[in-house]
Amino acid sequence: MQISKHVLSLKDRPAAFESPAGSIMRLGRDQLPILKGLSIRRLVLTAHAIREPHWHANANELGYCVRGQALVTVVGNHGSRDVFLIGIGEMFFVPSGTVHAIENTGETEAEFILAFSNEDPEDFSLSGAFDVMCDAVLLSTFEWQPQKPPSFGRLNANTEIFDLQAQPAIEKQALHPNRLKFRVEESAPHVSSPAGSARTAQAPAWSVLDGLSMFSVRISEIGLREPHWHPETAEMGYVLEGTGQMTVLDPDGSADTYSIHPGDAYFVPPAYPHHIENAGSGTLHILIFFSRSAPQDIGYRAAAAGYSRNVIASQLGLSEQALLPLPVDIDDPLIVARL
Repeated sequence: MQISKHVLSLKDRPAAFESPAGSIMRLGRDQLPILKGLSIRRLVLTAHAIREPHWHANANELGYCVRGQALVTVVGNHGSRDVFLIGIGEMFFVPSGTVHAIENTGETEAEFILAFSNEDPEDFSLSGAFDVMCDAVLLSTFEWQPQKPPSFGRLNANTEIFDLQAQPAIEKQALHPNRLKFRVEESAPHVSSPAGSARTAQAPAWSVLDGLSMFSVRISEIGLREPHWHPETAEMGYVLEGTGQMTVLDPDGSADTYSIHPGDAYFVPPAYPHHIENAGSGTLHILIFFSRSAPQDIGYRAAAAGYSRNVIASQLGLSEQALLPLPVDIDDPLIVARL
């Protein structure tokens, strides 16, 4: 099976940042040139480590907790503050430009898959923002007396992840529901059958989303995601579990067929027809991110049902009598059983 321009391993990539406190793997336009409107990262934090306060100038962020637990703090307009705990199967959303940090509050590693609404996110850190300002500016900003200037400790180093000197107590408000948090794996499935299931983090159910959404899709050994496409919406998937096979149709009429494995990330541009099927034993579990908060979907079944049998038969080079009955669905099945 050929290597495709649509897929690349995220988990096996060299870390863009690595220290004893954790690592960040990145998959953007430089690594996968076909990307547009989406990119993805894998964040791993050791016990009590923190992804430093930072923000993204040109991208919203949508995160999923794969393992562990963490405290997420987001500082926004005029100092507004959201703080909440995240656990396995839970998600968080961070608007572009807002300062946020992710702190591992557990005794084991924590892992997150992070999607961004830009193929090349621009990052700024709070430490970097402090470093470029002279002492006089910082003293004035914080109203500190110049005769007792603090040591700002100009780092001049990459501090994307570091260990905390002390583990802070969890604030009470962090235990309450928050608008930026969503328990996707506890939500009722959008579809569910022996062939598979899909749980969705999308608008309007999660109204805060902007330019991003996610489907947690599980395909059983007998299932496949029916061939389909998403109008005006790019798709980027990350394989958590299992082995699959995909086919993507490109505008020149060529088709890419390739395998996907745990740790792989794939990208499908807007409205490119594609399908996904389970090609191994056990469940195929994929986190599928979209470049819209409420993605549209057109499946082959719905497309065929929208036209007369004569039109479909003629297009397929069949007589109308030879064309098998076409199903008409009230609800799109999304995942169908493989024959």
